[in-house]
Amino acid sequence: MVKMNFHDVQLEIDNSLATLTLNSPDTLNAFSRAVLQGIREALDHIEYGPDDVRCLIITGAGRAFGSGANLTEVQESSKADAPTRPIDVGAQLEELYHPLLRRFRYLKCPIITAVNGPCAGASVGLALSGDLIVAAKSSYFLQAFRNVGLIPDCGVTWLVPRLIGSARARELALLGEKLPAEQALEWGLINRVFEDDALMDEARALGQKLASGPAGQQFIRQAMWESVNNDFEEQLNVERQLQLKAGETSDFKEGVQAFVDKRKSTFTGK
Repeated sequence: MVKMNFHDVQLEIDNSLATLTLNSPDTLNAFSRAVLQGIREALDHIEYGPDDVRCLIITGAGRAFGSGANLTEVQESSKADAPTRPIDVGAQLEELYHPLLRRFRYLKCPIITAVNGPCAGASVGLALSGDLIVAAKSSYFLQAFRNVGLIPDCGVTWLVPRLIGSARARELALLGEKLPAEQALEWGLINRVFEDDALMDEARALGQKLASGPAGQQFIRQAMWESVNNDFEEQLNVERQLQLKAGETSDFKEGVQAFVDKRKSTFTGK
């Protein structure tokens, strides 16, 4: 097992399963510059380091998954840089958040987000970046942006309507009310809800299944992301190209041979 500490972020890798834990519990894991830097460093290790990471779990330390942007830091930083001008929150999004969201979008391995408590503001965008989103029964989702005069960001206005429909998406954004985990499951925003004390065990069980899966999982992930905006013919072409790549993997050959031999496949992620 490999354990590393970055800026307010911990990374643990065990048998190709990585767990990235936001580790600023005093701020309910708010997105400070330190936390965002830590996420970048952890992703650098996952993507370019020596460990073979085949699934990533993201969760939060303490009693929250994340409370969104650290607004106190945003205000202080902006006043120091330009005390007489309005805060350009959009520029901060493009500089600090969007590059990370794009990295999660194009990450080759599947992502599980384990929402262990309150998940508010920009943290909702991170949670919904998961391919599988699991949550503790006591957790909730809150689009708190309207409470500070902003719009939902970090991909939330793109993701939420596609997951639960426009009417419910508008309701969450405009009213800024908490969405409990069990209702989020009922609406189709997340995949599974577990008892609080079982969340991480269940998330790791799912993660271990994905970490021992075939190389083709990265192409499944890519196909599902691309399908959102494609028409039928475009998606058939995507399937054609990605199936070609999947068919060239050693895991495809192993899967076919295991089927013929009537045994369980042993995938290597290659």
